[in-house]
Amino acid sequence: MSQRTYHILINGTVQGVGFRPFVYRVASDLKLCGTVQNGTQGVDIVVTTTPDTLKEFLHTLQTTLPPLASIETIQTEEIAYEDFSDFQIVQTQEQGERSVRIPPDVSICAECERELFDPSNRRYGYPFITCTHCGVRYSIIYDLPYDRKNTSMKFFQMCKACEAEYTDPLDRRYHAQPIGCHQCGPSLSLWDRSEELGVRREELLDVASQLLLEGQILAVKGVGGYHLMCDATNEEAVRKLRERKRRPTKPFAVMVKDMRMARELAHINEMEEKLLISKERPIVLLNAQHSTLSAQIAPNISRIGLFLPYTPLHLLLLHKLNRPLVATSANVTDEPICTTRESLEKLSSVYDYLLDHDREIVNGCDDSVVMVVKGQRVVLRRARGYAPASVTLPFKLTKRTLAMGANQKSTVAIGFDDQVILSPHIGDLDSIGSVAYYQKNIETLERIYDFTSEVLVHDKHPEYESTKLVKQLLTPHSSLLTHEVQHHYAHILGVMAEKGIAGKVFGVAFDGTGYGDDGKLWGGEFMVCDYEGYERVGHLNYFKLLGGAKAVKEPRRVALSLLFDLYGEEVFRLKNPATEAFSQAELKTAYLMWQKGLNAPHSSSVGRLFDAVASMLGICQVMSFEGESGMGLEELYESGVEGSYPFVYENGEINILPMLEAMIRERDVSVAVSKFFHTLVEMVVTVYEPYSKLPLILSGGVFQNSILLSLLLERFPDALIPNNFPPNDGGIALGQVVRQFQQ
Repeated sequence: MSQRTYHILINGTVQGVGFRPFVYRVASDLKLCGTVQNGTQGVDIVVTTTPDTLKEFLHTLQTTLPPLASIETIQTEEIAYEDFSDFQIVQTQEQGERSVRIPPDVSICAECERELFDPSNRRYGYPFITCTHCGVRYSIIYDLPYDRKNTSMKFFQMCKACEAEYTDPLDRRYHAQPIGCHQCGPSLSLWDRSEELGVRREELLDVASQLLLEGQILAVKGVGGYHLMCDATNEEAVRKLRERKRRPTKPFAVMVKDMRMARELAHINEMEEKLLISKERPIVLLNAQHSTLSAQIAPNISRIGLFLPYTPLHLLLLHKLNRPLVATSANVTDEPICTTRESLEKLSSVYDYLLDHDREIVNGCDDSVVMVVKGQRVVLRRARGYAPASVTLPFKLTKRTLAMGANQKSTVAIGFDDQVILSPHIGDLDSIGSVAYYQKNIETLERIYDFTSEVLVHDKHPEYESTKLVKQLLTPHSSLLTHEVQHHYAHILGVMAEKGIAGKVFGVAFDGTGYGDDGKLWGGEFMVCDYEGYERVGHLNYFKLLGGAKAVKEPRRVALSLLFDLYGEEVFRLKNPATEAFSQAELKTAYLMWQKGLNAPHSSSVGRLFDAVASMLGICQVMSFEGESGMGLEELYESGVEGSYPFVYENGEINILPMLEAMIRERDVSVAVSKFFHTLVEMVVTVYEPYSKLPLILSGGVFQNSILLSLLLERFPDALIPNNFPPNDGGIALGQVVRQFQQ
C-alpha cells in the first residue's frame, strides 16, 4: 500500500500534559516518520504512512492517553507528500486562532510522591517536585501555548540535570514546564509578621511544623493562593483563628494526611473516596463522625469538608505533623483569595507566621468544593483542578461572546465557534477588591485566547456590578452588541448546555435572588424553556423583604413579613421565635414598612423562604454566613417523618401561607422541618405534572441543599442537575453564552 502524508490536528487537554512525548513514543513504536508540535488550536502532527498504519496510530493515541490528557476532536486530512527521515518534536507553532484548552492545576502524582520520600532521589524532600503528569498549570500561565517562557517558571534557570530531563522525549519530565530541583527551582522561606527568619533550608519545614504543633497560625502559599492553617485538633488555635478572621460559625475545611486519617473523621462512600483521591483533589463535604477535631471546626453542623494534600509542600507538612490541619482560604471576608505578599498584608493580624515561596501565582484559583448526592457529583465551587473549563456546544456561535455572569459566586465566560471557556470561581462582587479580581479574570481569558468580544451578555439586574461593568466596556463608538438574559432562565440554559439538550425542558430554578421580568426578585420559578426563550408557568407567591438587602442576612425579617401576611396586627400578640427576635417598637416599625411597602421589595424566592422557616422555628435569626439557615434545617431533618403541609396552587402561583400556618403550630421542630422539605417536593410534583413529558431540570443555589436535592432525585430519578458546574450562580455565565446564540 502506498505511503501518503497526513496532517492531524488534535484538540482537547493536550498541552502541558505530556502529550507530545506520548505521540513521539507511539510514532516511534510504529516506525512512523514526521513531526509533532504544539499549536494555538491543540497539537499538530504530520506523518507519512499508509492508511492502515494511520488508523492504528490514531486508535493508539485515543486509547492509551497520558493521565492528564483528554481528546475532544481529531481532524485528519491528506496533504502534499513529504519525505521524512525520522519522527521529531519540533518548535511550537504560535500562529492562528487559539482554541486549545488551558490545563488546570492538578495534584502531585504517585511517581513524584514516591520520589519525594525517597532519600536516594535527588529531589528528596523537594517541596515543588513535579513532572508532566502532575502539578501546577493554570496558576502559573501568562499566555498560550503552554511553554516555560509563557509561565512564571521562566524566572528559574534550569540546572544541567533538570535540563537533560526536560529535553529528553523519553523522560517523564520532558517539557514539564514547572520542572526544578533543590538547586535551580523555587524555594521556601519562613517569616514572622515583619522579617524572614534565619532558618536553614533543610530545617525549615521542621520549624514550620513545630509552630503548628504549638498552636500558631500560619499563612502558607499554595498553588492558586495562600491558606490560613492551624492544628485542627487544637481547640485554642481554631478558636483564635475564628476570632481573628471574624468568622464566628462558618465551617472550616480540613486537610488530612491520607484516606486513613479521613476515615477517622468522616463516613466516606465509594464515590466520595474517588473524589478525595482524584487528581483534582477537591474539598469534599462529608458526614462527620466523632473525632479529636476541635468542636470549632464546624459548629452545630454534622458535615465536614475534607481534602487530601495536593502539593508536595502540603504532603511534607502533613507527614511531619501526622494530624489534620485547618486549611481555609486566606482572604478578607467577601474578597478573593490572597495571591501576593502585598495582598496578604491585610491579614497580618490574623496569622502568626508566613511560609512563603518565590514562584509567582499568575492566576489566582481557590480550592474546589464538591459533594455527592444520590450518587451524583454536585460542584459547589468550581476552581482548582476543574478550571478553567471548556464546554463544546452542539452548535456554533455566530459572534465571539463575553458572558459577564452574575454578582454572587461569580464566574465569567468567553465563547467562540463551538467552544465556551469558563473562568474559575471568582466570588461575590461586594467589594472594590473583588470587582478588580473579576476584571482581572476577564483580562486573563482575553489575553490567553487573544480574544476580542463582539457581544456582551449580562444579567438583567441593573445593580449587579457585572451589569454595571458592561456600561464601562461600551464606548460611544463601540460596535459591541449587548444582550441581557433573565437570571433563572440562564440557570436552566447552563444545564441544557452541559447535558447537550436541544429541545424543550421543564426547569425548576430555586435560589436566593434573581431579577425578574416584572422588576421583582424572583427565586421560586417554574419554566418551560428552550434556547429561543422561556415561559414562566409557575412561581411562589410574592412576599415582602422588610429592609431590602438587610432581609438577606436576617431571616427574622423575612419571617416577620410572612407572619404579617398571615395575621396582620395580631402578630404583636403572637408568640413565635421570629417575633421574639424583635422589640415591640421594632415590630411596630416593621409593620409600617410591611403595610406601606417601604424598603420592602417583593420576592418569590425559595432561598428566602428557607430563611423564614429557620426563623419561625427558632433555628436562625441573623446569619453570619450565606446558607447558614439552610444548613440548620438540614441538621434537623429526620428521614422517618412522613407527610407534608397544605399549599394552594392556582393561576400559576403557589400560595405558601397555608403551609407556614400549619408548620408553626407543629410542636416538634424536627417534624416541622421534615414536613417542610416534603412540601417543597410536592410543590414541584404539582407544577411539573402537566409538563411531565418534558425533561426535568433542577438548578439554582437552593439545590446546594443536600436534603432537598436528595428528596427530589428520589422522586424524579431522571431529573437533570448540573454535575460539572455549580447549581449556584457559578453556572450563570455558561447559560448566558448559550442564550446569545439565538439572538
